[in-house]
Amino acid sequence: MRVVLQRVSSARVSVDGRECGRIARGLVALVGVGREDGPADVEYAAGKIRNLRLFEDDAGRLNRSLAEVGGELLVVSQFTLYGDCRRGRRPSFDKAAAPADALAIYEDFVAALRASGLTVRTGEFQAMMQVELVNDGPVTLLLDSRRSF
Repeated sequence: MRVVLQRVSSARVSVDGRECGRIARGLVALVGVGREDGPADVEYAAGKIRNLRLFEDDAGRLNRSLAEVGGELLVVSQFTLYGDCRRGRRPSFDKAAAPADALAIYEDFVAALRASGLTVRTGEFQAMMQVELVNDGPVTLLLDSRRSF
């Protein structure tokens, strides 16, 4: 599982002009599911997102987690995170999970985040979405449940 995680002051996602999800202060997680992903990947990524210290404390240091600041999370599926651009001009998506498999893992991921007490909003799986966000910092991180980076 790969995640691009961005700290935001606000964000929203829409499909065909209809807003699906909106958050105030928090994190946007663009999530790609790989062919080999399973429950351990869900647990790893959800735990990291819940506990990473990406928000400032009173001294201005990144010492507070999303849960500690009462922030919200917007989760958007994005299979293109598994695009391999090393050869040619067209990305290969061979390492991305098939849509039905990816949907099950994605839903487990969202459920795990909600079960941890976070306020979670989502986009629409497999839809063409428009994502608007105000990156705060900017703070942007890459997560990979296989720890390849």
